[in-house]
Amino acid sequence: MEGQRAGTWPVVGHQWAIDLLHPLAQPGSSGPRHAYLFLGPPQIGKSTLARAFGKALLCTNDGPRPCGYCRSCDLMAKMGHPDFWLIQPTDKDGAIDRANGLLRADAAASIVRDAMLRPVEGQYKFVLIQDTHRANDTFANKLLKTLEEAPDHVVLCLTAHDRAELLPTIVSRCQLFELRPQSTQLIASALMDRGVADRQEAELLARLSNGRLGWAIDQAEGKKNQEQRQEDLRSLWQLARASRVERLSFSQSLAGKRENERLFGLLALWTGWWRDVLLAQAGCLNVCNNIDHQDQIEQDAQRFAQADVQAFLRTLSRIEGYLHHTVNTALALDVLLLQLPRPVANR
Repeated sequence: MEGQRAGTWPVVGHQWAIDLLHPLAQPGSSGPRHAYLFLGPPQIGKSTLARAFGKALLCTNDGPRPCGYCRSCDLMAKMGHPDFWLIQPTDKDGAIDRANGLLRADAAASIVRDAMLRPVEGQYKFVLIQDTHRANDTFANKLLKTLEEAPDHVVLCLTAHDRAELLPTIVSRCQLFELRPQSTQLIASALMDRGVADRQEAELLARLSNGRLGWAIDQAEGKKNQEQRQEDLRSLWQLARASRVERLSFSQSLAGKRENERLFGLLALWTGWWRDVLLAQAGCLNVCNNIDHQDQIEQDAQRFAQADVQAFLRTLSRIEGYLHHTVNTALALDVLLLQLPRPVANR
């Protein structure tokens, strides 16, 4: 598998990033920079790559790192290394909530305070801050101070979806790694190698994943996830033929649940479906992602006007962008649902 060429790094793909990071952790190297920023969509492998880098940096073996058998590697495998810190968004009660939570001031204060202490086991303290785009202003400002004055023994690794969601001053103080989507073939092979999907299912999930191996693995390992996809597709087909009142009722129900992860997952599914319909209208059915519903895609390609599909995809992209910022969710979804294409015969 591609990710194994750099030694024992448990990473699939992203070989260019591994090739840059791997030498920095080896004995006799010049060592790492004080801060890194891994960018990319959810479940593309940012945290997996960051953990592998941290494991290599904390490894105490005199040979290639990470070795996988020293005390440090054993502690990392058990998620109990005292020099590896994982900072994640939390809700108001302090529970981990990566979908709707925030990186808060108390976490930033902890980083600033503990960064001044020497490592317990090895040469570095490694801090992995997930979802830095979920930082509140206080966290971001305190983090900036640490980035500017980080001790030599501290390595900060941040993950985020997009640099535009972060303070420019934070971005400028990090070495950037913008992770790219993986190939369909690589993801399908990884799923089959893990034994979580047969060839047919692996091909489907690889196409639907948009290059995100983590998403594909979650789908393959969770039967409920696959059942939810089928239910969401049936709901979309019904909404396209529903009345305005029924569409607005669905919109209000979706907005009232206040589940961002669920909401953006649904919008991604809608985007994928209407993209496939547009591809079929252009005579490119062979590159559609929803390959288990090709008959339905062909039918919708005939039933809906191409101009309407194109217009809705533009609206969907715009509304999704609004929803990532401060906006009235219910109103945005109302607009989106009312502009959902209707079959030409139903007008």
